[in-house]
Amino acid sequence: MGLKPQELLVLLKVCAHPDRKYTFAALAQELAMSAAEVHASVKRATGAGLVNQRGRGDWSPIRPALLEFLVHGARYAFPAQLGPVKRGVPTAYGAEPLASQLQNSGDVPVWAHPEGSARGPSISPMYRTAPQAALVDPALHRLLALLDGLRIGRVRERELAARLLGEFLRGNDGPA
Repeated sequence: MGLKPQELLVLLKVCAHPDRKYTFAALAQELAMSAAEVHASVKRATGAGLVNQRGRGDWSPIRPALLEFLVHGARYAFPAQLGPVKRGVPTAYGAEPLASQLQNSGDVPVWAHPEGSARGPSISPMYRTAPQAALVDPALHRLLALLDGLRIGRVRERELAARLLGEFLRGNDGPA
């Protein structure tokens, strides 16, 4: 049972709101997925050692394991596909928290989406519904942008994204 990219979307959504208790149905609605997709994602993530399942419906991401996978494996397991310039939702170093900390002269990467606020080279989102979910959840958007910083960034962007993700997942501040 291999991991699929939607596992990261589900886990980052839960990590973005640590004080909230989610049902599969609530996660599904907020991520524009089906409840069955969310349930299967949690099951695969549990098998991969990224989720601690305490009982029926009682689970949580194992943050140190998730951080290790995001920093060292996500860009190889789920590489971003670069595409043409399109209108979309800024990501990676084109979105916060990386945008304010890096000097970027040029187009910012975007997930193609009609409601996006920028134009730039398009990259494939981690999962097809990620742009839609990010538009309504700024905390999730920041985490997904950091993940994309790891997936497409140069060394400096990757190091900064890894540090900010680490701070957030360890409970220090957040990628504000």
